[in-house]
Amino acid sequence: MLLVKMGGSVITDKSSKESPRPAAITRIARAISRMDEPTIIVHGGGSYGHYWSVKYGMHTKPGIVDPRGVARVKRSMVELNAVVLKAAERGGLAPYCMPPSTLVAGKKLLLERAREAARIAKSCMTPITYGDALWCGGKSYILSGDRIMSMLAPAVGARLAFFATNVDGVYDGDELITEMGGGRASASAVPGDVTGGMARKVAESRRIARSGTDVLITNGGNPDRMIYAARGERFHGTLFRRE
Repeated sequence: MLLVKMGGSVITDKSSKESPRPAAITRIARAISRMDEPTIIVHGGGSYGHYWSVKYGMHTKPGIVDPRGVARVKRSMVELNAVVLKAAERGGLAPYCMPPSTLVAGKKLLLERAREAARIAKSCMTPITYGDALWCGGKSYILSGDRIMSMLAPAVGARLAFFATNVDGVYDGDELITEMGGGRASASAVPGDVTGGMARKVAESRRIARSGTDVLITNGGNPDRMIYAARGERFHGTLFRRE
């Protein structure tokens, strides 16, 4: 079982509101189809959900926010998800949309629903979910795709998780860190990214590794790298080994 996070910076143009990159999504989907292993995909919000969450001051912690902001985040993510589903089909997958509200209630993963996603993946379809604005006890918050990855990994018994980003991995200055453990330097959050940017990916990657799954942060613009890593041939990126 594989998990793949399609980063918002890869599947959208974050410099322009609600601008998708369907060709990039198709290339990643084509690589996933070639890996020939049950896979669950999570995608980020990029210039869709992130744009509106910043505009309305939404955060990953539950709070009282303008309901119009929640509505616009959710509307935009449904629209982006439709683009992802269509592009995934062109890439040779049979996508099965699973909105995050079918997997998470409040801030808790619905374990049986996660296991159902795994069963769907093993049936030769590809479950696809995404980061979104969720309701939580009278408040709302942003559930990031990165957090969904760390929630799903132990629940579905993933052997390998990929974060497909717009960079080759985690850097210490100009140096690409090829392997990262608890003692290595972490990355800084990206200003204006309410879900934490690379810092969030590092934190969630460590969480996933502690749960028993290897994690690779790599460049989604070169999706063949995921194929090589999945086959155990080589990797190019930052690897977090399972603990």
